[in-house]
Amino acid sequence: MATVKPSILVVDDDASVTMSLSMLLKREGFAVHTAHQAAEACEIIEHHKVDLVIQDMNFTQETTGIEGMQLLAELKAHSPDLPIILMTAWGSIDLAVRGMKAGARDFITKPWDNRQLMSVVRTSLCLNATHPTTQMTREELDEHYDFNTIVGEDPQLLRVLETIGRVAATDASVLVLGESGTGKEAVAQAIHANSKRRSKPFIKVNLGGVSSALFESEMFGHVRGAFTDAKTDRLGRFQMAHGGSIFLDEIGDLDLASQVKLLRVLSERNYEPLGSSKSVRADVRVVAATNRDLAAMVAEGSFREDLLYRINLITVNMPPLRKRSGDIALLARHFLANAAQSHGLGQTQLDGSAVSWLKQQTWPGNIRELKQTMERVVLMTGKTHIGVQDLEAVASSHGTTSKPGLPTVGEMTLDEIEIAMIDKALKHHDGNVSRAAKSLGLSRAALYRRIEKHGLHI
Repeated sequence: MATVKPSILVVDDDASVTMSLSMLLKREGFAVHTAHQAAEACEIIEHHKVDLVIQDMNFTQETTGIEGMQLLAELKAHSPDLPIILMTAWGSIDLAVRGMKAGARDFITKPWDNRQLMSVVRTSLCLNATHPTTQMTREELDEHYDFNTIVGEDPQLLRVLETIGRVAATDASVLVLGESGTGKEAVAQAIHANSKRRSKPFIKVNLGGVSSALFESEMFGHVRGAFTDAKTDRLGRFQMAHGGSIFLDEIGDLDLASQVKLLRVLSERNYEPLGSSKSVRADVRVVAATNRDLAAMVAEGSFREDLLYRINLITVNMPPLRKRSGDIALLARHFLANAAQSHGLGQTQLDGSAVSWLKQQTWPGNIRELKQTMERVVLMTGKTHIGVQDLEAVASSHGTTSKPGLPTVGEMTLDEIEIAMIDKALKHHDGNVSRAAKSLGLSRAALYRRIEKHGLHI
């Protein structure tokens, strides 16, 4: 029995564009319809089965996107689940952002790269496939995917694993949100491990530690002589990740000037190393992460809205450990066993009172804090049987039982609250910036920027 080809509608008033895309898509095994006007596109949707639409945002002499937005609205009204990919010029990305707010799945910039376009098409079709109607068990998930670096059975975690398992096979950009220490990097690694890029590099970048002055050199590389100290050519992180995945951690700490440069590369999928005129293709899968509220940052003007829409085709929210109480004992035993093995101890156990004590803690540092606690109790006690008194002794010696509280809000501004929290954290950690930053869920560089911003003294 012949396989039914997915059907794609291409809408653009430029006949050369529809012809080029039609030839490309047919060569890749798709059935293609073309339309040069909005009314013609609506007629095709009405009478034919269409699985995906590639739509230009401007028609004829119209450059404001009004006609494109109207067509998008009509298509979504007719078929709410229909994936729509928008086409626009680099200078009109704001149109694409408006379109994605209105329900479009993704956007590409003209002139497009054929490989990037086909990746976006296949990703959109894959994401639109029927979702499972029942949640998979941990055993079922482990049968289908490689999640050996992620421990837990809590229903919230299983929903996260099911999502990343489903999207891993695509090239969809993923934004992982969650408090510091919740396992965002482990999610990024799991996405890569279950992707078609798994045999290629997985490159991690802490953007909170990359200054604006060094951003281009760090991310895109440089050639010899590009600046005074450039004695040799240097590969950037994007080139290191070529063919694989790049993990952009702490993307919320990136300054606005660097955000523009990153957006251009992610949209056009090419870049030039610093000091070079040669364009390099960016063949990478992007996973970004932050513990900050990017939507609020967009509203205050500190994060670009178009970059947010470029990196969050799929959003994964990692629950804090306090909302995964059922996993605390499981994680504690896992970390305890690993620590005991690393230090040459035999089988190590937690008694019932110790487990109860662990479940009563709030774990502001989440999984990372729990892991450190179990490693410390092994190092400090050397015991193979851990009781509540051992955990309390470790917590007391490291000051983890009395975290600084939130300031009283009242009439305080957001800046005043931030200043109060930084001041409390620095005092609590005796001026140790590294520890204060960690307790606040920030990188050391990000905390220094905030200290400088508010004119604080350590």
